[in-house]
Amino acid sequence: MAKRLRLSELVNEIDDAIQNRFAGETFWITAEITDVKKQTDKRWCFLKFIEKEGHLITAEIKGVFWANTFHNVEKFEKLSGQTFASGLEITCNVRVRFHKRYGIDLEVLEIDHTYSLGKLELEKQQTLDRLVKENPKLIRLVDGQYFTSNKSIDLPIVLQRIALVTAPNSDGQRDFKQEIENNQYGYAFSVSEFLTQIQGDNSSKLIIQKLKLIEAEKENFDVVAIVRGGGSQTDFKPFDDYDLSKYVASFPLPILTGIGHDRNTSIVDLMARQYKTPTKVATNIVEHNYNFESEIMDFKERFFETAESMIDEAKDNLLQIKRTVKAYSPATILNKGYAIITSNDKIIINPKDIKPNSEIQTILKNELIHSTVTKKSKNEFDI
Repeated sequence: MAKRLRLSELVNEIDDAIQNRFAGETFWITAEITDVKKQTDKRWCFLKFIEKEGHLITAEIKGVFWANTFHNVEKFEKLSGQTFASGLEITCNVRVRFHKRYGIDLEVLEIDHTYSLGKLELEKQQTLDRLVKENPKLIRLVDGQYFTSNKSIDLPIVLQRIALVTAPNSDGQRDFKQEIENNQYGYAFSVSEFLTQIQGDNSSKLIIQKLKLIEAEKENFDVVAIVRGGGSQTDFKPFDDYDLSKYVASFPLPILTGIGHDRNTSIVDLMARQYKTPTKVATNIVEHNYNFESEIMDFKERFFETAESMIDEAKDNLLQIKRTVKAYSPATILNKGYAIITSNDKIIINPKDIKPNSEIQTILKNELIHSTVTKKSKNEFDI
């Protein structure tokens, strides 16, 4: 029976082997960095070094800057004018370290400050340039902003029928649905899920397949949401794919993206409406509907205020008319001591209508006088 070792004994042997092989040695390496996490208060920086063949990562190891070498990061940013972040390719001097609990990593001692864009960023820029060049009617670059056919589609007044493209049992799926279903306004949504792999070399093709299914029944949806949770820079590689980005740019329904964290921006994000995270996509859909409801409520309030004002104005006008009618009514005139003359049951307004020898009636407040006109003469009184 093979000799049994305690875990600590085996780890000690590994530690001894690494020390015997790498003690006192340093190495210059060139590699792409990803998962960069700077802790400026402690002056630490954690990262991963990766190497790829095509799209496949063939080697990966953790790296670290401690406080005594963190100045290399600051110097890199100062000299290059570029943030020390995932996607860069750097050349640096490292030594191999092994910790009995945390495993193996590379401690960075020095950076060669001649740098170039990392392969991921370079490939991304090349894809963007190709998209603009080969699809001028679909994608335009103006003052650093990408304008696409999909972005130009107006959002429906109310968003209710949502096609959700995401990975099954993922953080992105959970965050989006939780925000939509538990929205503070109690809005009801119809969410149709198109679940697929969204990470890995073949995932861009799988996402296109789901979008094609949605397009085939586009009249059943108001909007498409593509979401996934956070991850390393390399995890978002499918969303920099040329074919997927072009398909999104031309898609006939508005597409909202929440792919990763606030710091992540993929090409698909640039082709659609980017809201950074799954939660923010859901929040913006809810707020879009709330804004419409608010406009309706404001219109309702303005309508009733205007109607009430018009009714009040009409009441005032009616009261004024009533007063005018009353002021010129026969009863009011008679009460003031005036008389009304009639002939053949018609009120005489024009004196020319009264002929000599005609019969007239003079109406006073309390009397009706019947007369026969014997003579007409011109009024000599100055009234």
